[in-house]
Amino acid sequence: MKKKIVFIMNPISGSGSKKGIPEAIDKYIDKELFDYEIRTTEYAGHACEIATEAKEQGIDVVVAIGGDGTVNEVARAIVESNTALGIIPRGSGNGLARHLMLPMGVKKCLQLINTCEIHRLDYGKINEHYFFCTCGMGFDAFVSQKFAQAGKRGPITYAENILREGLKYQPETYEIEDETGVHRYKAFLISCANASQYGNNAYIAPRASMSDGLLDVIIMEPFDLLDAPQISLDMFNKTLDKNSKIKTFRCKELKIHRKNEGVIHFDGDPVEAGKDIVVSLKEKGINVIVNPDADKSLREPNAFQSIAASLFNELNDMRRVFNKRSHKLPLLGKVIQRKLTR
Repeated sequence: MKKKIVFIMNPISGSGSKKGIPEAIDKYIDKELFDYEIRTTEYAGHACEIATEAKEQGIDVVVAIGGDGTVNEVARAIVESNTALGIIPRGSGNGLARHLMLPMGVKKCLQLINTCEIHRLDYGKINEHYFFCTCGMGFDAFVSQKFAQAGKRGPITYAENILREGLKYQPETYEIEDETGVHRYKAFLISCANASQYGNNAYIAPRASMSDGLLDVIIMEPFDLLDAPQISLDMFNKTLDKNSKIKTFRCKELKIHRKNEGVIHFDGDPVEAGKDIVVSLKEKGINVIVNPDADKSLREPNAFQSIAASLFNELNDMRRVFNKRSHKLPLLGKVIQRKLTR
């Protein structure tokens, strides 16, 4: 008996072209395995509505064609059901697809969908919002909000916002409660990761897994302008967890209290939230078509990246110690001078 599959295409998401996708589906989908239908979204939230309808009709697979926003809309409609999520990444970041090591090309994605290898994976919630890659607050959410407001899309726009806004953003103080107790941090950002990256191969949580039943929590402490290049390099080299400005731990649920209301994000979509935030992981709650040939070792930094990260982070730590001592020298001089003039 053939499986039923619905393709949900967002014609305007991200920076990837949707031209020729219907023709590619007709050419490469295995019609002996699948009866297929293509639906196009017409407004925000429409992908979620189509996916919910498909789930209720007992559709076997729903494929999101678009960026992380479209993937989130489709995925949250089919959690805790037998319907599986497929992805053809055509967005600007494609965080979940990249974590799953899916092909970026339409033809190869369709060939992978034909294999129909399905795994039951984890997902998360921040307050009432579902996420499948990451959620966060602080500068993390602030930049996501600016990205959503920008007229252009893609990684260049994202980088422009980081550079423009990062110089004037102020860290916040957070109280974080998990299974081990309550902890207080002054942080530039807090990110809770189910998957390893934001998208565009920027690894905020290089050790995160979607099948370990745990969230990876990343706390980025305040840093100066000289720290920024190393943090950026570590993020793209999968070595951010080695940076001395980063604190990480794992848990199933955490409660976060902050002084002020503000923006949070889920899979890059910004939304206003209150002072108290709850983040939780739902274990093995969504069926996902995965890449059976994915080489998971590629998620790890290679030997050169690891050695370089350790070396440069040690040099940065030495610079900080030197700066602290050099700031103390003028003060010491003034103390000595006062004693000599008495």
